[in-house]
Amino acid sequence: MLSSRLILCLAALLVMAGCSTQRSQQQPERSEAEVKAQIVRLMPAKVSDRAGWAQDIYTAFDSQDIYPSTENICAVLAVTEQESTYQVDPPVPNMGKIAQDEILRRAGKVHVPAVLVRTALQLRSPTGKSYAERLSAARTEKDLSGIFDDFIGTVPLGRTLFGSFNPVHTAGPMQVSIAFAEKQARGYPYTVDGSIRREVFTRRGGMYFGIAHLLGYPVNYSQPLYRFADFNAGWYASRNAAFQAAVSRASGTRLALDGDLILHGSIMPGTTELAVRSLGKKLDMRNPSIRSQLEQGDRLDFEETTLYQRVFALAEKAEGKPLPRAILPGIVLKSPKITRNLTTAWFAQRVDERYQRCIKR
Repeated sequence: MLSSRLILCLAALLVMAGCSTQRSQQQPERSEAEVKAQIVRLMPAKVSDRAGWAQDIYTAFDSQDIYPSTENICAVLAVTEQESTYQVDPPVPNMGKIAQDEILRRAGKVHVPAVLVRTALQLRSPTGKSYAERLSAARTEKDLSGIFDDFIGTVPLGRTLFGSFNPVHTAGPMQVSIAFAEKQARGYPYTVDGSIRREVFTRRGGMYFGIAHLLGYPVNYSQPLYRFADFNAGWYASRNAAFQAAVSRASGTRLALDGDLILHGSIMPGTTELAVRSLGKKLDMRNPSIRSQLEQGDRLDFEETTLYQRVFALAEKAEGKPLPRAILPGIVLKSPKITRNLTTAWFAQRVDERYQRCIKR
């Protein structure tokens, strides 16, 4: 007898719910030629080397065992168009100045004197130019990352003093996190050119890891909008933001709906955990159990925990009606590259508009 979750999944094959990203016996086999032809057809007409893009996208789907449905293909294309307009290494205005300002800012935070940083940047790099000259000439994140690779590898104490100062954290046509890619490197289908960081700057690597970040985890979302928010804010951020909203309703504590349920890397309780603890008696749960279950917030099965179910029961009783299990996280985007007041909700909605146009095509 099919479980209720599987029944729901089968009924929702035409929306991007949790089961729609993975292969299943109910989904028809699609040939490589058929999938690549559809990708080419759905891409904007102005994109060059469409066959090359289609090949890299198909390989990412196939090697990660993600089903190449129209919905999944359109999701990938929508994010790529939003993030880079199909540029493998998109230029960033004023990249050199942004980079130098960010280096000095970060150095100051750990009490490295600015004069020491400026002196180090005057050293000659392997190209014959100083690092400062190369920074001034940098136009893309790949340029900048290459400069830092040289700097960290050749300048005395470069890795000790500046290894964490590389301001390039996302890269490639989907602007995927380099840290995420490095954690997901197992199973990468290509021969690595030096490092995973360098691979993310390529089309094949950027699409592979971007697709992994967008579709490589199961969800129970009713619409792809929430995956798009998660792509920006982190896996399950939309689900966790809805949980935080329920905690806030049940406890009367105002919370930032950012999807972060615990202070990662710390044993100290954050504001969400403290709010949940205040409900301990009503939940019939002790602090250690609350903490251990909150730590499951980066997995699908958090939804099966006693904590998740009891919090929503309390909140819905107080509200007098069912509450959503996913909402757009309330996060303001911050980056040296961002000059406007942007949010995760803005990003998700813009991607969703592109997604809907792709589906109509």
